[in-house]
Amino acid sequence: MALYIDPPTWPGHGRLWSHLVSDASFEELHAFAERLGCPRKAFDRDHYDIPAERYGDAVRAGAAEIGSKELVHRLRAAGLRRPKSREASR
Repeated sequence: MALYIDPPTWPGHGRLWSHLVSDASFEELHAFAERLGCPRKAFDRDHYDIPAERYGDAVRAGAAEIGSKELVHRLRAAGLRRPKSREASR
């Protein structure tokens, strides 16, 4: 059971973002994000979007730093990946 965060390289809304995931459960992820003070609206299907300025806070709180590809791999391996549906991307 671990929490993972990728580097803040994802642009959006004039900022860079990281993704925070759990390899155990969404409950673990929500509890960790709550301790960080992340709003629930930052949760997107299977991860939390974390702004670059909060990256260090997540790491200090225990999130392991890994690359984006490894993050997706671990999320899939845990059975927690929830990709966007084809309908939503049209």
